[in-house]
Amino acid sequence: MKLLHIDSSILGDNSASRQLSRQVVDAWKLAEPSAVVTYRDLASDAISHFSSLTLVAGGTAAELRDAAQRHEAELSASTIEEFLAADAIVIAAPMYNFSIPTQLKAWIDRITVAGKTFRYTEAGPEGLAGGKKLVIVSTSGGLHVGMPTGVAHEDYLNVLFGFLGITDIEFVRAHGLGYGEDVRAKAISTAQARISEELFATA
Repeated sequence: MKLLHIDSSILGDNSASRQLSRQVVDAWKLAEPSAVVTYRDLASDAISHFSSLTLVAGGTAAELRDAAQRHEAELSASTIEEFLAADAIVIAAPMYNFSIPTQLKAWIDRITVAGKTFRYTEAGPEGLAGGKKLVIVSTSGGLHVGMPTGVAHEDYLNVLFGFLGITDIEFVRAHGLGYGEDVRAKAISTAQARISEELFATA
């Protein structure tokens, strides 16, 4: 099994989402010792944002691309190939200003490609990246699940990956992290218990 691990927090070792996503990956490897993990740190090795250069590079024949266009085309190709090759994905998605980090959005824009991860048909859109299992580590300073303030965070990720055909989605949540040390500690311990006791439990 190929497992793709994505971190996006800018907080380094102080990040709750990084801590929990590592624990998810470690638990997954225990459950499936044959898992081969590919890791992307979108904060320390950021993917450039989707731009006109990206579009021009994609529409230019390989032999006619300049250095900047070659870089853009290769970045897009390697990112989507890595995503499509994965059988399972762990994404650490902290909430920043009611949404996901801009670094994570840049990665999403590289993997959401018509004809490769989705297509439009006469019957409507069809996801082409199905069959993958996705675990999203969702962290936030406040409490936003089921609220309008959460629409651009978890709800967005659910819709986006569902659009790509991924419907086997699990959330590991640690919310209310800004509500004081006691609430933070309880939120993290609850998330850790979900990882160790529920996420990979067999019936």
